[in-house]
Amino acid sequence: MSAEYMHIGIPVLNKKEGMMYNEGAKFWVSNVDDYDYKIEYLKFEEGTPFPEILARQWHVAYKVDDLDKYAAGADRIIVPTMTMDNGDRLCFIELDGAIIELYEEAK
Repeated sequence: MSAEYMHIGIPVLNKKEGMMYNEGAKFWVSNVDDYDYKIEYLKFEEGTPFPEILARQWHVAYKVDDLDKYAAGADRIIVPTMTMDNGDRLCFIELDGAIIELYEEAK
């Protein structure tokens, strides 16, 4: 198995300059390449389908070669696997008290 650091996701209460809005999921997100250390700022709106814990606690994202194997080792699944239009998949898990985003590119 292989995992590569992508970013740290930090929820914020105030929108930062340059954030883009995801209308379907009702949240604002920054571009990780706009900040040193690959920081992704997130501002969730009321009615977002994401669990409240993601709006209150940071997460670390990893690109993985086998999302299902990594997810199987989780203490808890926070957001089940979602497949995006391009075939990439992601989910959020809890492992040892940390929130981890797993991201697998389409093969």
